Amino acid sequence: MHLKKTVDWRDKTPPKFGHAMLEYFPFDAGYINLNHGSYGSLPIPVVDACKAMDAEAESNPDRWIRFTYYPRLTNVRERVAALIGAKTDECVLVPNASHGISTVLRNIEWQKDDIIVTFNTTYGSVARAARYISDAPPHPTVSELVLHFPTTPAEVIARFREHLRRLPRKTNQKIVAIVDKLVQVCKDEGALSLIDAAHSIGQEPNLDMSKADPDFWVSNLHKWAYAKRSCAVLYVPLRNQHLIKSSFPVSAAYISPANRTGPNFVEQFDCAFSSLFTLDFRQWLGGEEKINAYCRQILGTVGMVMDRTGEMTLNMVNVQLPLPRNLEPKAAVMEKLKQKLILERNMFSYVYFSEETGWWTRCSAQVWNEVGDFEKLGKALIEVCSEIVHKLAEVTSKL
Repeated sequence: MHLKKTVDWRDKTPPKFGHAMLEYFPFDAGYINLNHGSYGSLPIPVVDACKAMDAEAESNPDRWIRFTYYPRLTNVRERVAALIGAKTDECVLVPNASHGISTVLRNIEWQKDDIIVTFNTTYGSVARAARYISDAPPHPTVSELVLHFPTTPAEVIARFREHLRRLPRKTNQKIVAIVDKLVQVCKDEGALSLIDAAHSIGQEPNLDMSKADPDFWVSNLHKWAYAKRSCAVLYVPLRNQHLIKSSFPVSAAYISPANRTGPNFVEQFDCAFSSLFTLDFRQWLGGEEKINAYCRQILGTVGMVMDRTGEMTLNMVNVQLPLPRNLEPKAAVMEKLKQKLILERNMFSYVYFSEETGWWTRCSAQVWNEVGDFEKLGKALIEVCSEIVHKLAEVTSKL
């Protein structure tokens, strides 16, 4: 890969969204990136800002750590808090969303009769974290709600409420639901809401924690907000900060709760930092509303989605692949899909298998994409799926 040269931008008018934006991203020539949702993508101006910050830190580490770092970290938290409608001291930075979820789960004082509610769609590492908590004493129970697709937001809410109401209830029992949204349902049914909003910042304009009022909320900054990976924000409202007794791992700023004379939440989260120069760049592009409107406009042309109404589609869409559900082995099929898309065709969108509905690809839209990118992906996927089916048929016939 040959990195593109630094581009001047502050005094320029931003180009129209589409392929003209590729000048500002360090992608290989010809690479069609339709998988922004997995890892995020760093604009060249943000790459340059991060390099400059690293050089400043290394030029005088003592000055950087002791006098420069913390004021800048506070500034980042202030800007992120303003972005999501929260107070500055309700927001801390953590390495990623999974880290934030685990921090909350490990801080809750579990009892045997407590219940952790997950979904069959819960992100893998988050579901495993819930299972780990259940596997350790005092062994709270994991209760999984299975969603069937395609579906609608109304159906999801109804199923979730029904699931919570069916859980066995005991005195002083805690129910913690690891959910995407559904905060009000948790309040109504007496459950704590732990929101895995990994894809939220940069994909959902006008966030307002003061109105949504979750018990805990975490979102990646590196996925859709163009921050350098990996970096996420953990939001804990002031009313719940006593529940988060320690960062993960434990910070040197930790104070035993019995010895605390004041708040000790923010002080413990001082080891994650990423330049949010990215927010300046996004404002230069036109702001959150303009960026997201463009991405949704592109996705309006893309086919079948996992929810019937499209209301749960933001800047990503799920499209079913023409592959038989009984193709085996699944891992080999998945690997072949990746190889043929990335190594042979220089493009990629995330591919996965659902036991209930079959093979899918999740396509992400961004400011550098045009409808033609999705058309090329569609053609490539049809070819790749056909090649895989024929290859496996040949192998089977020889057995």
